[in-house]
Amino acid sequence: MPDSTFTLADLMSLLSEKAGLPQSAHTTDPDARFADIGLDSLAFLSMQTELHDRYGTEMPDDSPSRYTLGEIVETVASATQRPAGMA
Repeated sequence: MPDSTFTLADLMSLLSEKAGLPQSAHTTDPDARFADIGLDSLAFLSMQTELHDRYGTEMPDDSPSRYTLGEIVETVASATQRPAGMA
């Protein structure tokens, strides 16, 4: 079974696709925040919606300054590691 863990690279791709993040702004720093890569609260809301639609992930706080990019990745990764069909 292939590894389907959500990574920081996956988040950067999603942000490029949904929020227009340029490739040059991509980061590998898990401690970076939205402001560090030039994104605002509107981009954060777009990301929240997409993460919910794709992965069923809820980010409980709407403030982009609340989360590091690493914390977002961990939240999504933990949601995607739940066994399918578990209720």
